[in-house]
Amino acid sequence: MQITLNGHPHDCGQGTTVTQLLHQAGYGGRRVAVEVNQEIVPRSQHDGHELCAGDRVEIVHAIGGG
Repeated sequence: MQITLNGHPHDCGQGTTVTQLLHQAGYGGRRVAVEVNQEIVPRSQHDGHELCAGDRVEIVHAIGGG
């Protein structure tokens, strides 16, 4: 199925969870904020939140600096 990830088309399997997408996209283990269709998905729900075709996903991670 196809979703939009950070503004770009992205293919993933049916039933892909937010956690699985994070690993596929190279964000595994990082502290990130995830928004699906303009709604924040709390970290505690990443494992159970399945994506649907056409979802718009934004992943943001903070970069420290000074």
